[in-house]
Amino acid sequence: MPRLVIISNRLPISIQKKPGSGIEYQRSAGGLATGLGSFYKNFESLWIGWPGIVREGLKSEETKLVKDTLKEEKCYPVFMGRKDIDRYYNGFCNRTIWPLFHYFPTYVKYDNEYWETYKKVNRIFFDTVAEVLQPDDMVWIHDYQLMLLPNLIREMYPEIAIGFFLHIPFPSYEMFRLLPWRNEILIGLLGSNLIGFHTYDYARHFQSSVRQLLGLDSLLGQINVNGRIVKVDAFPMGIDYHFYSQAYKNYEIINESEKLKEKFGNRKIVISVDRLDYTKGIINRLKAIDLFLEKNPEYGKKFTFVLVVVPSRIGTKNYFLLKKQVDEMVGYINGKYGSIDWIPIWYLYRQLPLMNLTALYNIADVALVTPLRDGMNLVAKEYLATKAERKGVLILSEMAGAARELGEAIIVNPNDVEAIVEAIKKAFLLSEEEQIEMNRTMNHRLSRYTIEKWAKEFLDNLIKARDTQLEYSTKKLTKTIRNRIQNDYVTAHHRLLLLDYDGTLVSFADAPRKAKPDEKLLTLLEKLTNDERNQVVIISGRKKDTLESWFDLSRLILVAEHGAWIKNVSADWQTIEPLSNQWKEQIRPLIEHYVDWTPGSFLEEKDFSLVWHYRKADPNLADVRTKELENALLDLIANLNLGVLRGNKIIEVKNVSINKGRIASQLLNDYPTDFILAVGDDYTDEDIFSVLPETAHTIKVGIGSTHAHYSIQSPGDVRQLLLELTEVTQ
Repeated sequence: MPRLVIISNRLPISIQKKPGSGIEYQRSAGGLATGLGSFYKNFESLWIGWPGIVREGLKSEETKLVKDTLKEEKCYPVFMGRKDIDRYYNGFCNRTIWPLFHYFPTYVKYDNEYWETYKKVNRIFFDTVAEVLQPDDMVWIHDYQLMLLPNLIREMYPEIAIGFFLHIPFPSYEMFRLLPWRNEILIGLLGSNLIGFHTYDYARHFQSSVRQLLGLDSLLGQINVNGRIVKVDAFPMGIDYHFYSQAYKNYEIINESEKLKEKFGNRKIVISVDRLDYTKGIINRLKAIDLFLEKNPEYGKKFTFVLVVVPSRIGTKNYFLLKKQVDEMVGYINGKYGSIDWIPIWYLYRQLPLMNLTALYNIADVALVTPLRDGMNLVAKEYLATKAERKGVLILSEMAGAARELGEAIIVNPNDVEAIVEAIKKAFLLSEEEQIEMNRTMNHRLSRYTIEKWAKEFLDNLIKARDTQLEYSTKKLTKTIRNRIQNDYVTAHHRLLLLDYDGTLVSFADAPRKAKPDEKLLTLLEKLTNDERNQVVIISGRKKDTLESWFDLSRLILVAEHGAWIKNVSADWQTIEPLSNQWKEQIRPLIEHYVDWTPGSFLEEKDFSLVWHYRKADPNLADVRTKELENALLDLIANLNLGVLRGNKIIEVKNVSINKGRIASQLLNDYPTDFILAVGDDYTDEDIFSVLPETAHTIKVGIGSTHAHYSIQSPGDVRQLLLELTEVTQ
C-alpha cells in the first residue's frame, strides 16, 4: 500500500506554549483525532494539519523543535497567522459553512473577506502539503475546512489518488445554492477521486448540486469531470467499539462508575453530551425536561438529567447567547422543581476526560441525543456500545446521521418537544428484556462497522476509484500514440477522416443554433480538405440545411441526421434509402405534450427524425420526464420501423435502419484508403467505431465504455490533434 497522507484542519496532537513551562504537547479532542489517532500509525503515513498554535507564538528555533517532535508522531504542521485563523476558522468555516450546511440560513454571514481568507488558508495548506507530498502517495483530506484543497493538489499532481470525507451534513441544493461561492466549492471537491459522506442523503444532495450548478450528471455514483471519474458514496463513521463495549471491565471506569452510582443513588440517570452549539438541540431538550416534570410529577426525585455541555467557539456572539440561555433554563428548571435533597439537572459545562465520560455512559439508563441537525453523532454509538447485552435506552433525533443505522432506538423529531417527553416516559417504562433486545440488534451492527472498518473501507474504495481511472487512462491518447497517428498520417496515400460535430469539434450549447462553427474551426477544416490525400467527412445528427449553411468547402462530405442524408463532393443531398416521415404526425403530439410539460425543453424537427431537447430543463424534472417519454414512445412505435435513441440531453425518434455505422461502411467502399481516423463522443458514434477495421485510429471524446481504441478529453483536444496533423505534412 502506498504512503497514506491524512490532511485535516487540526493535527491529532495539539501544542501550547505556557509561560515558565515551555511547549506542551497533548492529544487533540474530537471524533476524527480520537478515531484515527491510532489507526494511521499502523501504516506508512503522515498526518498534516494545524497544531493549534499561531505562527506568531513561536520563535524560529521553536518552530524547528515542534517540527522535529511532531515528526516522531508521523505528523507535519501547517503554521498560520492569528488573523488568518480568525477569518478562516471562526469566520468562513463557522459563520458561513457551518450554519448553512446545518440548515440555519439566518445565522449565515456572507463575507467576501472571509471567503478570500478561506482560499488563502487552503492555499497555505497546499503549499505545506507540496513540501512533503510524493507522486505515489494516497491522500485523504477531511472536512469542510479544506474543501478547496483536493483540486489544488489535483492541478499539481494529476495522477495522485485523492479522497475527501465530509464529517458534517451536505445540504440540499435549495440550501447550498444560497452560497455565493458554491461553484468554487464544488470544483474544489471534485478534484478528488472519491468523495465520502456519512449518509446516502448527503451524497445525493451533493450529486444534485453538482448537476444543477455545474451541469455534470452522475451515473451509479460516478461523475465525469473533464475526463476523470469521481466516485461519490456513503461511509457511516464507526467508533472504537472494543473500547466502549469492554468498558464495564475497565478498573478505572468501574471505579468512577461506583462513585457516580453512590452520588445519584437509586434514581434513573438520563444523560446528554454535546458541544455548545445551536445545531445540537439543547434548548429543546431542556424544554422537554421541563414539560416532562410538569406532566409527570410522579417522577419527581426519581431521575436526574446529567447535562454535559462542552465549551465551543468561546467569544462568538451566537454561542455566547446560547450559553446564557442554557444557564438560565437550567437555573429555572432546578429552581422550579428542585428541593434540598434533589435537583433535576446536574449541569457540567466542561469537557470530561474519556474515562469519566465512559463511566457516565456506563451507568446511564437513558441517553437523550436530539440534535436539530448532525452529520453522524458518535455519542449515540458510544453510549450504545457500553450497553452490549445490558439495559439502557437511546432516544435519538431523526436528523442525526446515526439514525440511518440505529433504527431500533426511540427515534424522535427534535423539534417536537411533546414527542421527546413521550419518548422519555416510554424509555422509563420499557422492560429490561426489551431494552437488551433493542441494544443487542444495534450493537451487532456497530461491532461490525467500527472506526477501523470505516477507514479501511474508505481507503479500499479510494484505491478502486484510482484503479478505475487508470483503466480509462489506458486508452488515453498519449504522446506516443499521437506520434504513431502522425507517422501513419504522413506515410498514407489515401486518408479518410470521419468526424462527429457536436461534442467532438464543438462543445455542446444550450440551443443547437448556438453551436455554429467558429473561424478557427473553419480554417482548420479548410486546411484538411485542401490536402488532396484527405477525404474529410462530417457525420452529424444535425439537419442537412444547417450543415450546408455552415460548411461551404468544396471537398468536404457532409452526412446529416445520423446517416439519413449524405452530400458527396460536387453532388446534391441524397438519402441512403427511400425513407418515409409519415409517422411524425402520430409521434409529434406526444413530444409536444412533454415540451409543454417540461419548462426549458423543446422539439426539433428534422426530415426523418424528431428530437426532444432538455439541456435547459431542470435536471431533476428532466430525469422523471425522460423516463416517462421514453416508455410512452416505445409503446407508440411498437409496430413501426422506428427506434428511440437517448443522446446527450436529447431523446430522438428515427428510422432504425439509419445509423452512422451504415453510412461509414458505405464510405469505406466508396473511398479505398490506407489511413482512417474516426472521432466521436456519444453512443451514435459507437456504430462507426464498431464497423471500422482494426487498423483504423478510433477516438472517443470523454470517458466511458467504448469500441474506440483511444480516448481524448475535449473538443479542444480534438482540434489540437487535427491541427498537429496539418502541421506535420507542411
